[in-house]
Formats: sequence, structure tokens, C-alpha cells
Amino acid sequence: SAQSCGECIQAGEKCGWCTDKDFLKQGEQKSTRCDEVEALIKKGCSEASIENPRGTVSVNKNQSLTDRTKDGVKLKPDQITQIQPQKLTLDLRSVHSSVKAEDYPIDLYYLMDLSYSMKDDLENVKNLGTDLMLEMQKITSDFRIGFGSFVEKTVMPYISTTPAKLLNPCTSDQNCTSPFSYKNVLSLTADGFQFNNLVSKQQISGNLDSPEGGFDAIMQVAVCANQIGWRNVTRLLVFSTDAGFHFAGDGKLGGIVLPNDGKCHLQDNMYTMSHYYDYPSIAHLVQKLSENNIQTIFAVTEEFQPVYQELKNLIPKSAVGTLSSDSGNVIKLIIDAYNSLSSEIILENSRLPEGVSISYISHCKNGVSEKGENGRKCSNISIGDQVTFEVAITAKGCPSNGKSETIKIKPLGFTEEVEIVLNFICECECHKGGIANSPVCHFGNGTLECGACRCNEGRIGRVCECSKDEVRTEDLDANCRMDNGTDICSNNGDCVCGTCECKKRDNPEERYSGKFCECDNFNCDRSNNKLCGGHGRCECRKCTCDANYTGSACDCSLDTSTCLASNKQICNGRGTCECGVCKCTDSKFQGPTCEICPTCPGVCTEHK
Repeated sequence: SAQSCGECIQAGEKCGWCTDKDFLKQGEQKSTRCDEVEALIKKGCSEASIENPRGTVSVNKNQSLTDRTKDGVKLKPDQITQIQPQKLTLDLRSVHSSVKAEDYPIDLYYLMDLSYSMKDDLENVKNLGTDLMLEMQKITSDFRIGFGSFVEKTVMPYISTTPAKLLNPCTSDQNCTSPFSYKNVLSLTADGFQFNNLVSKQQISGNLDSPEGGFDAIMQVAVCANQIGWRNVTRLLVFSTDAGFHFAGDGKLGGIVLPNDGKCHLQDNMYTMSHYYDYPSIAHLVQKLSENNIQTIFAVTEEFQPVYQELKNLIPKSAVGTLSSDSGNVIKLIIDAYNSLSSEIILENSRLPEGVSISYISHCKNGVSEKGENGRKCSNISIGDQVTFEVAITAKGCPSNGKSETIKIKPLGFTEEVEIVLNFICECECHKGGIANSPVCHFGNGTLECGACRCNEGRIGRVCECSKDEVRTEDLDANCRMDNGTDICSNNGDCVCGTCECKKRDNPEERYSGKFCECDNFNCDRSNNKLCGGHGRCECRKCTCDANYTGSACDCSLDTSTCLASNKQICNGRGTCECGVCKCTDSKFQGPTCEICPTCPGVCTEHK
């Protein structure tokens, strides 16, 4: 039903438009010019007259992947390239991207629950800085560490608000610090001794209920990039606790109903709005962690493993490790979790424009390739390994504003990304040579372009000869009835200006056609559940068979090679070859080539 070349090429990737002005036969509609290219050629349109623009890919930025073993020099984070190419422009009517796991700088922020039950854990974490530095140097030559702590919202019923308990929430014989929501103790630093020094000065606090306010702390760590000191490198957040967590909605218990705003509210390194905003939801945390390329390691005690395993399933690029009761195994836990996270690469893309779809094929180690959802990821990756992803981007139709769109693809947890600019091919090349108000188009009521009239607003018809106001009058309807019947356009279309405009099908490959929409390309005989047996085309409800095939469903092969007997005779001269199968005419003979004769004289002797 395409009325112009532009509409035609947007109808489907196989559609072409015949620009030959003499192509249409008497009574045929403009939409007849739009069809699959092979079909247009068979109808008599020369290849030179077919508009069928194809998409193109141009690479705008294509820095090579870094090979640090070859360079042998310590590079800054912005000098390391782990994704290639970096920017592309697609003219749409596929894309290859490579990712390499490199010895990349790491920022690790240790976020610790300082409620009273974690007292023995704090002792073991006090020397974590220098010990972890030594271990991480085996993985990366550029490592920084930071520390933060959390307890709970500073309102009832999460803590006791009596003056004495606000000063010391623990029992009288225990010296605890005042309760707080979240405190950034140490921004990211390369000085492990400074970490040890500041952490050793921290004191345990206390609260009333078992779930803690860790989600408030995670949100602030994710969004306060400047205060935490995050660089554009691999970002790890270690969340250490021996309890569950409050989440969105729990704030109502303390009279807090405003949803978390996902913004930074640190003053003097303290979260100041815990009494004002509710806890964030899990989905909100996922969004902010992903936006800021932060990979989370949940270091939790055995008791809460099931809870945090479920949470891990909701947060991409996160891991869970079992913390010993006194955090004695925290370094091994962090190393194991980091190796687990860095061994898997998962691609994600930004929001897609309307009508644009994207698919992935991964080419991982050992020649393993995956499609579908598994095409987004590769596992068992080691530092220095390189994997390739094939990305296919398809556009269906054109954006309403006609402008270019940009999408971004990046591996989860990486700061680098591939930027792809999409330019949409919405018009044919011949559109530029259109003649406005051409006399060919009924006294100038349209533009002559691509061999056909594109009608002005309010005009319709093959040469724009009718006004839309004249649509569906009785006189015009008569021209839309086949053989003076009662059905207008065979009930498969609308009579517009005395011409049938055929209905569109949900499947763009299926079409009604013909002067009275009496034909279609999907109601032909089938064989083996295939239209025309897969050996022909359905034209006006009849199969037009390929060479060497015949029959109503093109299921009869004219190839006689399958009927040749060992003596090179067709069916041994004892039958006929019908649709590639021998039909034996002599009842004594049988078999696929009529060569077997169980009752013939001499057979017993031959096989004795």
C-alpha cells in the first residue's frame, strides 16, 4: 500500500521501488511499484530503475586496544583502551565490537556496618588497608582504597532517641559513639597506612532493630563521586554486614514518606537527610550503581547468605561472599569476588529510539558463539583476553522528528563505551529530483518523483486526480467492484477515488494486490507446511514454481536423477518417474527404481 518510494523502503528491508514511469499497466495502483527486488525484476522493471538503498557503517573513532605487556609502561586510566571501536555512524535502512580485559586501575570502597554486633569485625578490618594493598598489587599496579561506615536512620523506632542513648546507644559498660546513618571516613587513597590509621580510630555504635540502613549508605557512595573520589576506572564497592536491610517503604515506621531522591547529601562527610528521605528501592539502587559503573561485593555472614544471594540476582555485576564471624577472611573474599566479577563481560545498551531493535552475537574464548540474551555476555575471561561481539541494529520506520539518534553500548562495570550515531534512510535518492506541482499529476496536484506522483495534502489517486472529499461516492464505488459484484475491493481494501487501496496485513511480508485487491501472496497451496513447498512464489493465490518444480504446491520435482536405475534407464524401463519417484508399471517389479523382481526366473540362482 506504499504510495511513495520513501514509504516503500520503510515497509521492509527487502522492499524496492520501480522508478520506471512506464512500469504500471492500465488500472494498476501506485503501490504495485513497491515489492521485493526479485519480484520487480520478474515483473519487467530493470535493475537500474529500482531504488533499494542499503545501510552503511562508518567508523569515527577506532583506537587500538591497549596491550600493557607490550608497552611495559605504567599508563594513566585515560590512556588505557579496553573497547574497540569507540564511535560509529550508521545509516540505517551490522557492527563488530571488541572488548579486552586489561590490567586496569581499581578503586575499592569498603562500606562497613558499625552496629554493635560488628564489634569484633572492626578489629580485623583495622589492618585491611596495607594487607589488601599487597594482595591487589598481584592483580593491578594501580589500586586505591577508601572506607565508610553506616548504622541506621537517626529517628525512632530504628534507634532510641532518649538523650542518654543518643550519646551512647550501647549498655553503660560499653563505650559506643553516637548513632549515625552514613559517614564517609576516608575518600579513596593509594595510602594503605592512612586507611589503617583512620579505621583504627573508628568506634562501634548501636541501634534497636535488626535490619540496618545500608541502602542509604550505598546510594550516597554511588552518587557522591566527588566526595568519595571515584576515578573513571574499575569501581568496586564492598558492603560488609551481619544483618538484613531496610528498603523503600520502611521509612513510614519513622514517619518518613518522601521517596529517596537519588542525590548526594553529604555535609562534612556525613549523610544529613536520613530523617527526611525514605530508604531507596532495590530498582533505584540498581539504576544508580549501573549509571556510575559500580560493581558491588556483598560480604555477609552465613546466616544472611540466602537474602543477599537473592539481592545479587537483582543487581547486575554483583557478587556475594561468606564473611567469617569476625571478618578474618575478608581479603580472600574480596579477591575471589573480584576475580568472579572480572571474569564475566556483559554488554548493556542505553534506551533505544522507537522502532529500533538490537541483537547481539558473542564470540568468546575457545571459539564459543552465542545468540539471543546469551549473546550479550562472555564468561571465564582472564586479564589480557580479548573477545568480540557482533551487534546488529535494525530500524523499522523513521522517527517522527526525522533527526539522528545516538545509542551507547558498554560492558557493565566499565567506564568506556561505544557511541553509535544512527542516521535513518527515510527517502530514496530519486526523491531529490522530484518536480513539484508537475502537470503530470493532474494539473499540478502533486510532485512527480521516482516515476510516480506524490500527491499534495487532500489529493489522492494514481495521478492525484481526486479530492479526499470525493471518496466513497456511489459512482466511484462501481469502479471498485470486480465483475459488477457486490463486494467492494473483494472485501480486502477500501475504495478511494474509484481505486482500490488494499488493506495492510500485520505481517509485512503478506500483501493483498490486484486492481480489485483480489490477489494475495499468502493463500496458496502448501506442502510440508511451507507456502508453495518452499520451491516457488505465491502470486495471486497461485504458485509460480521455480525451475524443475511443478504442481499446485510446487511439491513435484521434475528432476529425474533420483529415478535412474543402475543401467542408466529411467525406472529401469519398467515404470514412470513422477515428481522424482518411480511408479512401477510392471507389477512384477518394485523398489525405488523398479529393479527388484522377487519372482523373476534366475533370481533364486543368483542369490543362492
